[in-house]
Amino acid sequence: MEDWQIVELFQKREEIAIERTREKYGARLRALALGVTEDFQTAEECENDTYLAAWNAIPPQEPRDYLYAFLARITRHIALNRCREAGRLKRDGKLCAISAEMEQSIPAPDDVECRLEEGELKRAINGFLGELKPEARRIFLRRYFFLDSVADISRRFGISESKVKTSLFRSRNRLREFLIKEGYTL
Repeated sequence: MEDWQIVELFQKREEIAIERTREKYGARLRALALGVTEDFQTAEECENDTYLAAWNAIPPQEPRDYLYAFLARITRHIALNRCREAGRLKRDGKLCAISAEMEQSIPAPDDVECRLEEGELKRAINGFLGELKPEARRIFLRRYFFLDSVADISRRFGISESKVKTSLFRSRNRLREFLIKEGYTL
């Protein structure tokens, strides 16, 4: 079933929309949540919470052309919130390492000006991602959105870990330069 058809079912408030979404994207959403929470039961709960959040968000949202991205964003936020609630986020070495990698490229979230310009920053980062070569963009997203390890990315794309690290390093540097040109203070 196509994404637009699933969205139509959500808009008509037909419960089969959730089942069709589960069939098409359930495994991917669960894997995303598992990558963040590292707990299978919590990942399943995040997946189910995603369906409820989507049910409540469609309408007014109409993610006809980007349903998976819409659902993945919801899942990721739910999973991160679960980690925060459990007090694990502060102790999670994986997330600390990823945060440390990005802290030189992204403006600090505690900056009041950054919070006010959050929507503009999102658009700028999306613009930057659109300029990356496809392989570099996929590597960047697997690391910083899906929170995959360097080893997992290496296996997924059949490239060496050093190539993954080099790609991430270059992409972070390009992001920093891009944001400076856009007027962001790092």
